[in-house]
Amino acid sequence: MDSLYAIKKSIKNYASGGNVLIVATLLAFIIANSPIADMYFSWWAQPISLQLGDFNLFSHNGHPMTVMEFINDALMAIFFFSIGLEIKREVLVGELTSIKQALLPIVAAIGGMVIPVLLFMYIGRGSDFLRGSAIPMATDIAFSLGVLAMLGKRVPISLKIFLTTLAVVDDIGGILVIAIFYSSHISVTYLFYAAGIFLILWLGGRAGINSKMFYFILGGVVWFLFLNSGIHPTIAGVLVAFCIPAKPVLATTRFISTIRDEIANFPQEQFHGDSDSSIMLSKDQINCLKSIESASDKVISPLQDLEDTLHPMINYLIIPLFAFANAGIVLSGIELSSLFTGISLAVFVGLLFGKFVGIFFSSWLIIKLKIVPMPTHSTWKSLAAVSVLGGIGFTVSLFIANLSFGNMGPEGIELLEHAKLGIVMGSLVSGILGYILLNLFLPKQQEVE
Repeated sequence: MDSLYAIKKSIKNYASGGNVLIVATLLAFIIANSPIADMYFSWWAQPISLQLGDFNLFSHNGHPMTVMEFINDALMAIFFFSIGLEIKREVLVGELTSIKQALLPIVAAIGGMVIPVLLFMYIGRGSDFLRGSAIPMATDIAFSLGVLAMLGKRVPISLKIFLTTLAVVDDIGGILVIAIFYSSHISVTYLFYAAGIFLILWLGGRAGINSKMFYFILGGVVWFLFLNSGIHPTIAGVLVAFCIPAKPVLATTRFISTIRDEIANFPQEQFHGDSDSSIMLSKDQINCLKSIESASDKVISPLQDLEDTLHPMINYLIIPLFAFANAGIVLSGIELSSLFTGISLAVFVGLLFGKFVGIFFSSWLIIKLKIVPMPTHSTWKSLAAVSVLGGIGFTVSLFIANLSFGNMGPEGIELLEHAKLGIVMGSLVSGILGYILLNLFLPKQQEVE
């Protein structure tokens, strides 16, 4: 029941955030091809600093970060921190608790990562853009769940759980790829210091520390150490998330008992006045209410509290800002025909066809072998339609594209622009086609959940 509530809440959050993401993406397109395009692109190259004396927190190997680097390396670390929280919750109490329960979306996600990469490598064999082979392996959870939410209760809850869990496993795959293939010039000294901070975080969790500031400050230190260690700093966000305690300080039964005792003993003062607006609480009453407030804070685990707190920031600020900064494609230097050649074609085919083939046929195989059952109230057609939605790779695909080509000079910039074209078109076609197929194959009446 808890996991079902989490799924419904996630769909609602991501659906709302997906709308903002669409607006940010369209705005980036428009501005990048407008008279103020130069201002738009030059802004992201401005240096940014948070300095105390000679120490600049936003520096990488002694050089200040640009606004673009701050978004991609700092703000996106918070995004990956939230993904880490979500993964930990799913492993402890969600759909990843039982391997048998999670086997279908896990196998589907693996197929949906492997096939697009193989297709990309086949199309790009002998080329200079194979470094970006991981670009089409991602599924954007905000966009895909947003499309699913447009169909309301017609979508069986089993398919919603399938797509949500698949996206989470996809995120795990993306995190591993970033950690393994996009790290270089490793500094053992910085990693040694980071390991010490991780130990403090772990001990703090074991000791029952539920202060968000404790984890925020030490997490920021770990981020800085990773930034300068050669390991991509977004990985720090994921690892710090795994250190956040999932167990509340105060048990629910004790919390209820505390509330009952405080309410029963709430001081009943005599007041004079015609309305409640004239009442001032006594010191004893204030202390009683503060005791209730303190107990309320302790009954929610730091993991749940942080995940819930970060959702609005992630969905309405960080991801839209990332899209606004990274989705600006200058169309004047790109012909539409380039979508059918080079890296644009490899990304487009990987997302639209590779994700579908990988997700659907992996699911088909494991269901036909009777290892797992078909999702409840689902059909092969509806499962195929949801598999098409897996081709919406937008956010993480853009992120991996930046990691692949962002530091390669003029040649890398050209490859990045064409990769973005493939990402946008592949995600757009996957989203539209997936919606049309779901609308066609799903029952017309609302599904009872």
